Amino acid sequence: MATSAPRMLRLGSLLARQAAPSSLLQQQFRTFSDNAAAEAAKAAPEAVKADSGSKGKIRGVQALIFGGLGAGMLYGYSLFTSQPPPSGPLAGPPTLPTGTAPKTSTPGDYAAVRDSISSLLEAADYDDGSYGPLLVRLAWHASGTYDKSSCTGGSNGATMRFPPECEWAANRGLAIARQLLEPVKAAHPWISYADLWTLAGVVAIEDMGGPSVAWRPGREDYSDGSKIVPDGRLPNATLGAKHLRDIFHRMGFDDRDIVALSGAHTLGRCHPDRSGFSGPWTNAPTTFSNLYFQELVNNKWRPKKWDGPLQYEDAKTGTLMMLPTDLALLSDRTFKKYVAQYAKDEEAFFKDFAVAFGKLLELGVPFPSAEKAAATS
Repeated sequence: MATSAPRMLRLGSLLARQAAPSSLLQQQFRTFSDNAAAEAAKAAPEAVKADSGSKGKIRGVQALIFGGLGAGMLYGYSLFTSQPPPSGPLAGPPTLPTGTAPKTSTPGDYAAVRDSISSLLEAADYDDGSYGPLLVRLAWHASGTYDKSSCTGGSNGATMRFPPECEWAANRGLAIARQLLEPVKAAHPWISYADLWTLAGVVAIEDMGGPSVAWRPGREDYSDGSKIVPDGRLPNATLGAKHLRDIFHRMGFDDRDIVALSGAHTLGRCHPDRSGFSGPWTNAPTTFSNLYFQELVNNKWRPKKWDGPLQYEDAKTGTLMMLPTDLALLSDRTFKKYVAQYAKDEEAFFKDFAVAFGKLLELGVPFPSAEKAAATS
């Protein structure tokens, strides 16, 4: 009779499936199952007596039948009704949360976007504890491809979403920043990627103690990469003063702007798997300040002995680094005077940087010519 028990379970399950549409039958099956379980419990001791005789054997068979039917009913009930037993071995699976779509903000609520960006800046397991420097780099590189002579490039279009721009050597590591901002885009689907990336750079600077940077919306997203400009428009850190002027003058900046924007190196660090260089410029890489200029003028710099590209380290500790383009700010007489000024006067640096960075983010953006609204800050 032991081999008949599985059949009893299947029979009970089948009966329960047929009964599931009727709440009355469900109750009857539940009552029947309870009675069957009680009968099985009462008869089980007699079924296991080896010398109980034919009457005991009959009772044992009854226990198996009623127990199998009862268990099958209860099992089938738990599978095919909306109210499975809440506990016990035949209880149904736990109820899993269904989740809800992310709540989206009202179009034009840029304060909500700012809050969303701010909420994800701190990250104890990333670099020096903040994604802020990375978001500044994203905004910078998305905007720094502009050419004033052809009016191409710039932040409009968010073309870094597409190859080959997203694969440029200068943009290595920025996929992390773009992916980081995807939840913000999902929560505020009305904002363009081009606006989101530039606003993220502004929020990061301000949240890390930097100046307020004027920002306004109006950038659109291109549907493909057909307007991606040629590679090579972003600064090459291995070169010198002439290269810096070629890059920045092409965008419409002057020498003062070049030095002010270089001050963004007060944030973050270089990574060998991205730029090929390694290390931070300052000992406070998540705080926006004029410390970059102070380190530049107050330290002695020597070439770093390593297998990577030429970079410099401070002679005192060997823990800080400078790039060839950084030291070019000291070797060029015009650049050097601004470096000296910013090293002494953080307020002057903040003021000039805010103006230059705000200009950078708007290069190539076709804002309506009749627009009179003040920039959103």
